[in-house]
Amino acid sequence: MFLEPTFRWYGPEDPVPLSHIRQTGATGIVSSLHYIPYGQPWTQDAILERRRIIEAAGLNWSVVESLPVHEDIKIGAPGAAKYIEAYKQSLQNLGKVGPKVTIYNFMPVLDWVRTDLHYRLPDGATTLYFNQVEFAAFELFILERKGAENDYSPEILRKAEEYFRGLTDHAAFRLRRSIIDNFPGFKGVTIEDIRAMLAKYDGFTRERLQENLAAFLNEVVPVAEECGCHMAIHPDDPPRSILGLPRIFSNAADVKTLMNMVDSPANGVAFCAGSFSAGINNNVVEMFKSCADRVHFMHLRSTQVEDGNFYEASHLGGRVDMFELVRAACEEQIRRRKEGRGDWRIPIRPDHGHDIMDDLQKPPCPNPGYGALGRMRGLAELRGLEMGIMRAFYPEEM
Repeated sequence: MFLEPTFRWYGPEDPVPLSHIRQTGATGIVSSLHYIPYGQPWTQDAILERRRIIEAAGLNWSVVESLPVHEDIKIGAPGAAKYIEAYKQSLQNLGKVGPKVTIYNFMPVLDWVRTDLHYRLPDGATTLYFNQVEFAAFELFILERKGAENDYSPEILRKAEEYFRGLTDHAAFRLRRSIIDNFPGFKGVTIEDIRAMLAKYDGFTRERLQENLAAFLNEVVPVAEECGCHMAIHPDDPPRSILGLPRIFSNAADVKTLMNMVDSPANGVAFCAGSFSAGINNNVVEMFKSCADRVHFMHLRSTQVEDGNFYEASHLGGRVDMFELVRAACEEQIRRRKEGRGDWRIPIRPDHGHDIMDDLQKPPCPNPGYGALGRMRGLAELRGLEMGIMRAFYPEEM
């Protein structure tokens, strides 16, 4: 395969073992050291142990996803400097003994957000779903965020109250858990924790968050360059304000701003087609072309968007023109190889797969969207699509 096929693995506790992943057609692993608390440096020994486990299974540790950015860095708190230094140490150690592509995000408080982790599709599969009425109900009546009512239309407010009043205690518990307690390395979070984190962002502006991202990148990108590493930011998911907080990597203008913050190949993008596709005004293929030379990793997934709500579509369905996106990625790799770049292959992975077939009979996956069979189906579809594109348009490059 021209693109490097990878599979995400959450570590030894992942119910999808490496021995099964090897059977999917993936050759690379995307993994992180989730057991290390945010803000603490990754040691060479810890990196080498994860690498040893992966290589013993006949696979390659291709990408770190993610090396988390401590919340104090995003806020620009007085103690941010020590966490930036720890981040530099982790990059230096990764440069010596680990993967050379490191993913991070700069989303305040919460990472990706969904309101239903088991939304039933017409074919019986389940998928991840974001419903703005359900999220509004969470903000207004569970989190009780001050000022949340100002972020919604009267119609959404009415529907949110009606929805919440109809929830059983168990359904309200599931909604809360779906939103705040599904992130590896960030388990056991409570509503009080979220309120305390939000308080630190009181009065925060989009410009201030951008300034803090620029300050962070100016510190860590030179270290990444020295280590031969590439930093790649994950898009906001969903690409809109959440919890009244700004999000700064959601559209084409944000991509341009990011690349201009530090003009270096080490300052790049983890191009998540699904995250960008949830923004109804985003042209995903054109966005990729605008930053192709800085794309160090790709999540090839798609969403179906309906009236502000969205769910994870099949890997070849939804809003993303996957044919044109994969073709553009192939063209970018051809360009890189002709330039003589040693890192010309772009790692890709199927992301947020549907729960299908036997996986529906198993206990719920502790990592929503990361069951085995749905992602394997997605990877098979993507590999077939890529082979068809290469054979039809670029046979001389194979």
